[in-house]
Amino acid sequence: MKHDLERIEIPGESEARGRSWIVLEAAFGEREPVERRRKMLRPVIAVAVAAALLAAILSPPGRAVLDGLRETVGIERAQPALFSLPAPGRLLVVSDAGVWIVQEDGAKRLLGRYREASWSPFGRFVVAAGANELAALEPDGDVRWTLARPGVRSPRWTGTETDTRIAYVDRTGLRVVAGDGTGDRLVVAGYRGPFAWRPGKGFVLAHSDRPGRVSLYDVAAGKVIERSAGGRVDAGEPATIRRRGQGSEVVVGRRVVFRSAGQLDRPTASPDGRWLLVPWPAADQWVFVRTNGTGLRAAANVAEQFRSRSFPRVEAWCCGS
Repeated sequence: MKHDLERIEIPGESEARGRSWIVLEAAFGEREPVERRRKMLRPVIAVAVAAALLAAILSPPGRAVLDGLRETVGIERAQPALFSLPAPGRLLVVSDAGVWIVQEDGAKRLLGRYREASWSPFGRFVVAAGANELAALEPDGDVRWTLARPGVRSPRWTGTETDTRIAYVDRTGLRVVAGDGTGDRLVVAGYRGPFAWRPGKGFVLAHSDRPGRVSLYDVAAGKVIERSAGGRVDAGEPATIRRRGQGSEVVVGRRVVFRSAGQLDRPTASPDGRWLLVPWPAADQWVFVRTNGTGLRAAANVAEQFRSRSFPRVEAWCCGS
């Protein structure tokens, strides 16, 4: 079969070879036959070969081959756009253009030129971080309040229906502010590392105050209530990515629910826990995988849909209806 495939000629292949030979022949004929410049021959040939390859790629047959190569990366039958989500809820997405909300029916709204964001409890509001600003927003983009702080990043909102807190870091350290924008204060000076709110009652922040040790800080009490050696700050993802050579696997429990030929980003679970959104940057796709491994959907051209040169980042999938 290998020999049979080698005998198949791609449409326009001979013309492309002809164009490549003309470029190489011209470059070779223009060289100066001086003995002391023999060492320069290889760079000239290398440049000519690169030019010939570029000409072949830009030709119609070359573009066809390139398109074929692109199709080998990603899900072949991916939808050309994100028409809808496979489960109830809304996505919070960050691209070069800013922070977006994506509705279940695929509708997208740009909230503003922020760099990071997270949902409030129950998805009623969004907290977003600009270069030097923390902002609380309505899902329609209306601003509730802002707080000017230097180098804001990593905002995280937690709490109940009646009492919430937002933790974030800036150049001074780890800070906490009430959900209405009042009472902002520094809780861990100079800290810039990872942190997470502990699930459950109260407002307790887990952070790594030194390598190999996690501290639990009670915001109401204003003090560290527990330290543990050998721990790590973990927000508790329902799935993990396992690298396999040049590829990746999505693992839920002990089950491999998806494999790819390229590197995958961190998965995000749907509010009902039945689906995972798995970003595939090299393919410019979002792959939606059932957590039990029985279903798969994909949407292509992700960066273009969010007006972004870099691949958009999914912050959260919140609050099913």
